[in-house]
Amino acid sequence: MSRIFVTRAIAESALSKLRARHQVDVWPQPSPVPADALATALRDCDGVLSLLTERIDETVLAGAPKLKVVSNMAVGVDNIDVAACSARKIPVGHTPGVLTQATADLTFALLLAAARRLVEADAFVRAGKWRTWDPSLLLGRELEGATLGIAGFGAIGQAVARRAVGFGLRLLYHSRREVDFAGATPVDKRTLLAESDFLSIHLPLSGETRHWLSTADFAQMKPGSVLINAARGPIIDQRALLAALETGQPGFAALDVTDPEPPGADEPLLRSSRVLVLPHLGSATLETRTRMANLAADNLLDVLEGRRPRHVVNPQVLS
Repeated sequence: MSRIFVTRAIAESALSKLRARHQVDVWPQPSPVPADALATALRDCDGVLSLLTERIDETVLAGAPKLKVVSNMAVGVDNIDVAACSARKIPVGHTPGVLTQATADLTFALLLAAARRLVEADAFVRAGKWRTWDPSLLLGRELEGATLGIAGFGAIGQAVARRAVGFGLRLLYHSRREVDFAGATPVDKRTLLAESDFLSIHLPLSGETRHWLSTADFAQMKPGSVLINAARGPIIDQRALLAALETGQPGFAALDVTDPEPPGADEPLLRSSRVLVLPHLGSATLETRTRMANLAADNLLDVLEGRRPRHVVNPQVLS
């Protein structure tokens, strides 16, 4: 029987699956595990099921000599030092695919909310400012005929594109590889920024994509455009975004992710009327979070029980 640490309470179906075969400890608090507590918890563990809020790095790994597997309940693994895990022959699991549709739905919800000024309109009514129907009140933007640019055209980017087709949006995308997607045109980054009325970010976070959008990039964006980010906060230089919003390039930002998460109470971005911020809800449906938890549990069990994990980012350690 192996010992497993789960860094937050997850779907009971996944926890039951783990407990039926191994000893399982679950961090009891609703907040992330502090670094020192994580190091202590992993000292005698064979496996860890982590969330994107936990950083598993060289320091943590050095104090966990028995660790055989890290299973991250997320698509991205930017919170895991994959190189350090690989050096120790520790497979790193993740959960791609199962959250694609939920994240695409949330992305389009952000796009629609920004285009039609829904949050602003709700606040207007609640403040008692709605006196009568007004032909010039809270005018938004139509989607049909507008251009949606997608940065990163993997599974989630393509799922967003499929939704956009039904709204009559012109589609551009920028990606490392060209994808056969009817009606979507591959373009370089400069063209994507210059021509997009709505720009949606679906890049993985890496050294190459950190601050992929910064001051010079914002200056190339279409005046009055809308920026949507449902990927990772650090892909955008947040300070540069705040300054750019004042110039109208972009004119509005709808963000499901920030840098850091959560933003501090004194974060200037939260005081801007040109920004909509959500608390990282991309995969936040009951069905998706349950699938993610079970896939993360399966990845972990596969390694501990001598099987090839379903999804692993460093498969070379398995050979």
